[in-house]
Amino acid sequence: MHDETSTETGAVSYDADLWNADLAPTDAAARTWDWKAFAALWVAMVVCVPTYMLAAGLVSEGMAWWQAILTVLLGNVIVLVPMILIGHAGAKHGVPFPVLLRSAFGTKGARIPALARGLVACGWFGIQTWVGGSAIYVILNGLTDNMFHGTPLPFLGIDIAQTLSFLAFWAIHLFFIKHGTESIRWLETYAAPFLILMGLALLAWAYIEAGGFGAMLSTPSQFGPGGAKEGQFMGTFIAGLTAMVGFWATMALNIPDFTRFAKTQRDQMLGQAIGLPIPMALFAFIGVAVTSATVTIYGEAIWDPVVLAGRMGGMGVVVALAALVIATLTTNLAANVVAPAYGFSNLSPSKISFTMGGYITAGIGIAIFPWKLLETAGGYLFTWLIGYSALLGPIAGILIVDYFLIRKCELDKDALFTHAGRYGAWNSAGLIALVVGVLPNLPGFLHAAGAVDTVPAVFDTLYSYAWFAGLFVAGLLYLALARK
Repeated sequence: MHDETSTETGAVSYDADLWNADLAPTDAAARTWDWKAFAALWVAMVVCVPTYMLAAGLVSEGMAWWQAILTVLLGNVIVLVPMILIGHAGAKHGVPFPVLLRSAFGTKGARIPALARGLVACGWFGIQTWVGGSAIYVILNGLTDNMFHGTPLPFLGIDIAQTLSFLAFWAIHLFFIKHGTESIRWLETYAAPFLILMGLALLAWAYIEAGGFGAMLSTPSQFGPGGAKEGQFMGTFIAGLTAMVGFWATMALNIPDFTRFAKTQRDQMLGQAIGLPIPMALFAFIGVAVTSATVTIYGEAIWDPVVLAGRMGGMGVVVALAALVIATLTTNLAANVVAPAYGFSNLSPSKISFTMGGYITAGIGIAIFPWKLLETAGGYLFTWLIGYSALLGPIAGILIVDYFLIRKCELDKDALFTHAGRYGAWNSAGLIALVVGVLPNLPGFLHAAGAVDTVPAVFDTLYSYAWFAGLFVAGLLYLALARK
């Protein structure tokens, strides 16, 4: 429905269903993020439980530890490219991701990809909030000799202390949602050095306790001559690389939500280049090395840092899990709150501000009962979420082609806020390219996620390249359609 009312800003009249103060281009006063802020943002996002366990999957597939770390590094160098390219638009024009989409999809059409990006973040938000709440629960029981263990509550299926721990961690997010992106920048800047220190301290603890890093770091690749999977390296590597790219692929889309506050282009480019690939590889290495040491220390490989912290005993539990709570909070706020908050605001700007969008995200995070999702579909759930991220590759391809090749980095900012402007309400080129970019990957995705039993082998192969395939197919098709 077209909202006929309009908002007067200066001499220009904007449509009220497209404009509010949070979606409007940032002014000079709001551009407070230097390269150190972007580097800190990434370090604070990188340090989280899923990153720690990233290399685990690759090692269990047969890679040597150094092959797994290099795969993580390369995947993040690749995803850095669209991150900086799409980030350029935010820094130059000061608009968030849902507004940038209007150039390629039309002012109404943009709501589809903005919502697609926001919904996956709501899923991650709930899961990460549960992880943070679980850490608080383990801390409480570690300090009180399991005094807080109780019987599960009816309907919820978790005990009262688990429920309160989850709600307490959830409530911390509300404070930062209320105070906006500047408060998130403050948190990430102070948390980043602390989290690096904690990671290195964990590494040192493992090395001293085990008298070295143990057997895992000397285990050869299973793909070498005489290995169990001799000659099968490329297939595993490509699938692993796509998963690594998919890990931050959603952030590559909505990075303008942050770069719109950059002081200069150099700040966003340098900050992201420093903050993403190397810290990802370092933290994945810490995960592998510490897990390798746990074989010597505890007699088994403990990949999950929450479980490991519980085994440490004493104050080690409290320190490790406090770091885990902060790590989860910093990742969750930046990666899983900002995008849907802008996305929901974009649906009805006159009624939903950035803050209200954040509250809606938080509400959905509780409503999905993340502990029940993890309990019933743990294995497939992450397949769904990471697979879904890969399916968003076409949006990145369309945005890059539209901004650099069609628009030549120039946007009519006034037209982004009116349905009657040059971008129109619906841009069929963007929407067709999005659908065609997603379709070839869909059968493989549904197979991987367990929704269908069998698909032709070609679709499974294609799905292992999902993000790349979607990006190039949609980008090239959009280029052809937009130039007609």
